[in-house]
Amino acid sequence: MATRNCSATIRYIEGDATEPVGSGLKIVAHICNDIGKWGKGFVLSISHRWKEPERIYREAFRHPPLPVLGDVQFVSVSNTITVANMIAQHGTAIRNGSAPPIRYEAVRAGLSKLADRALTTGSSVHMPRIGCGLAGGEWSKIEPIIAETLADKGIEVIVYNYS
Repeated sequence: MATRNCSATIRYIEGDATEPVGSGLKIVAHICNDIGKWGKGFVLSISHRWKEPERIYREAFRHPPLPVLGDVQFVSVSNTITVANMIAQHGTAIRNGSAPPIRYEAVRAGLSKLADRALTTGSSVHMPRIGCGLAGGEWSKIEPIIAETLADKGIEVIVYNYS
């Protein structure tokens, strides 16, 4: 599969996605698993900065219907920032050569829902390299999904490289 150059439509900066730059409304997007486990990776940065995204995520796994792959929880954390908990990781770990937990179709579904919200509210979207840490995803597969679902629709996307 050929990878297209998305650098013209997705902006990459050094920094922390929990401190989104610019003015206006912002959505901070990240990947969560489908089993209610919160405690490693980027979610730690989210929890350090805001308590509500973790609380809402955990509460959703206490009572049916439980979140499923492709779902998104939009959690307002300030007047200008919303966190998008995107359920796009099946389980939490790669075991004995099994497939990585990331589910690319769930990433696409979640980002499509996020795009609808961003277009409706005029929000920009901010994220780390989603799905490429503990979820085991490949940026060469995720970047084109971001371009197609967000950037190609005119939504400003900023990806943060944490140094």
